[in-house]
Amino acid sequence: MTTKRWMRRTAVALMAGVLLAAVAVFVGTRLADRKAQRLVVLPPYPLMLGQGAAAVERGRYLYTSRGCADCHGDDAGGRVVIDDTKTGFLVRGPDISPGPGKGVAGYTAADWERSIRHGVRPDGRPLLVMPSEDYNRLTDDDVSALVAYLLQLAPASGGPGVVRMPVFVKLLYAAGLVQDAAEKIDHGRPPSQPVAEGVSLAHGGYVASMCIGCHGGQLSGGKIPGAPPDWPAAANLTPGDGSAMTRYADGPQFAAMMRTGRRPDGSAVSPVMPFSSLARMNDTDLAALYLYLKTVPPRPFGGR
Repeated sequence: MTTKRWMRRTAVALMAGVLLAAVAVFVGTRLADRKAQRLVVLPPYPLMLGQGAAAVERGRYLYTSRGCADCHGDDAGGRVVIDDTKTGFLVRGPDISPGPGKGVAGYTAADWERSIRHGVRPDGRPLLVMPSEDYNRLTDDDVSALVAYLLQLAPASGGPGVVRMPVFVKLLYAAGLVQDAAEKIDHGRPPSQPVAEGVSLAHGGYVASMCIGCHGGQLSGGKIPGAPPDWPAAANLTPGDGSAMTRYADGPQFAAMMRTGRRPDGSAVSPVMPFSSLARMNDTDLAALYLYLKTVPPRPFGGR
């Protein structure tokens, strides 16, 4: 084969490769856009909204300690969650405070329940970024208390949510390797029944539901799907070799880490952990969570 013929064939192959890649990107992004616009049909759930000071106080505690403020801000006006200038990945939590013209102004109790537990908008489209897998197991009382707290807040000056996915994330989303909020939920699973608060395995398991989004349904950690590339893998919270829990000899050490972001040896835990919320958890929740995590079945790291 002459040099010219080889160069011509190489050029044709390169052009074909570029064309195929362009077609794949075009098709993948179109599929991602269609997927984001699909309808998730759920029957209205008969949630009764909480009333009274006790419900509002419980809602305040949940809002501040379960990560809601990390995405929506202390005033529920929304805040930037991810702003990766290298990839163009931008996520801004929406304003969910009450008031005329707000995005949640027309929400019914059923709309709130679908959004929080199922990751589904009132119009049936999926929420792209919403940790509903963490909130799906909230009891009716806790969901209603959370909404009661939000409804009594002063209107904030925020705006709508923004999710700007770079091309590679869109392709992963189209392929199902990155999921939206609604995809992660078993929508047919009935809500959790109330569990008495206390330092018990039952209550600890209820609290541990807030860890699923990052650490996985089996709490064994691994790379967090859809997270920015520079985020570290989530730790394995199950017992055994390689578990993060081996660092904490007792409940007080574990609670101190959750409130300070530092391990017993003084080293810092990844700032990806939402310590601004975790630090607000009460003693009972932290003690119950530690008790539960020490008793779950050991699993290999990365099994999610």
